Amino acid sequence: MDELIYCQQDIPKEQWRYGLRSSAATGCGWIATYNALHLLGQHAEPEELIRYYERQLPLIHGNCGTTILAPAFYFKKRGYKVDWTACTDRFDDMAKRSDVCILFYRWVKKWKYGAHFTCLQHTDDGIIGYNTYSNSKGPDRYGQSLEAYIKNRKLFGAVLIGIRKPGGESV
Repeated sequence: MDELIYCQQDIPKEQWRYGLRSSAATGCGWIATYNALHLLGQHAEPEELIRYYERQLPLIHGNCGTTILAPAFYFKKRGYKVDWTACTDRFDDMAKRSDVCILFYRWVKKWKYGAHFTCLQHTDDGIIGYNTYSNSKGPDRYGQSLEAYIKNRKLFGAVLIGIRKPGGESV
């Protein structure tokens, strides 16, 4: 596969299983990594990323998704410059300094509680996200401020991972 994944819900339930569940249900972590690699000009096979993340916590084996900082460790291990923060007032600056970012957050909607990873980039037109919503059909616009986006949507427990190419090269 050689294109961005805009909506994990579009992945057939039997394709790219993540642990005992489908990637449509719990695959947002490896999908954010896949999209980030694609935006960095790298190629990755989904099966490769799934195997990597499933082995991070063998007892959980992907069934509860991906651990919060696992993408940071993945990129650091591969020589990328990686920063992360849970301080939302630093998100906009980090997004501007990074070639690509991975955002983790938690959400509550009525009686439902969940967590999600999404890949994003800061552009001249604002923040652009990939695989943001269950009905995304392309890149999603977050506006000019990631901090404001998180506050307006009442997201919490957010962590931003900023990724830069090795050697200070920019995308």
